[in-house]
Amino acid sequence: MTGQTGSDADTLDQEVRLYVFRQAADTARVPSPDEVTSALGRSHPEIEESLRRLAAGRVLILAPGTINIWAANPFCAVPSNFRVSTPGRTYWGICIWDALGIAAALHTDAIVTARCSDGCNQEIVLEVRDGVLARSEGIVHFGVPAARWWENIGFT
Repeated sequence: MTGQTGSDADTLDQEVRLYVFRQAADTARVPSPDEVTSALGRSHPEIEESLRRLAAGRVLILAPGTINIWAANPFCAVPSNFRVSTPGRTYWGICIWDALGIAAALHTDAIVTARCSDGCNQEIVLEVRDGVLARSEGIVHFGVPAARWWENIGFT
């Protein structure tokens, strides 16, 4: 423990959160804990504690058993079945909800390409133009009720 007071921890968490989300939005990459540590000029233990607090608060999702950021919703740190193409960048969402959320968060047009999960693996394309779902095909199905997503966010 670093012995931070509640307000110091809150301030750090806000700095970490803003840095992670800005990097994800600006670069289409979720930064590593080492990158956050370096950019904010903090110690590794301070950043690790902050990431764990942010994950406990459901602000970030950490890769199982690590402090690596798997997702800063709606941005996923690794390629997935939910690709979001915007002018100049390609992002990834962990689900269709987050993929559509990327276009909304960035206030940009986007083409979302997903794979049907019913076994056929067919490509599905959605288009967001001027903040509206302009082209869509298929059905969005949430196999887990939203109220239960965080019981196992990786599965959801």
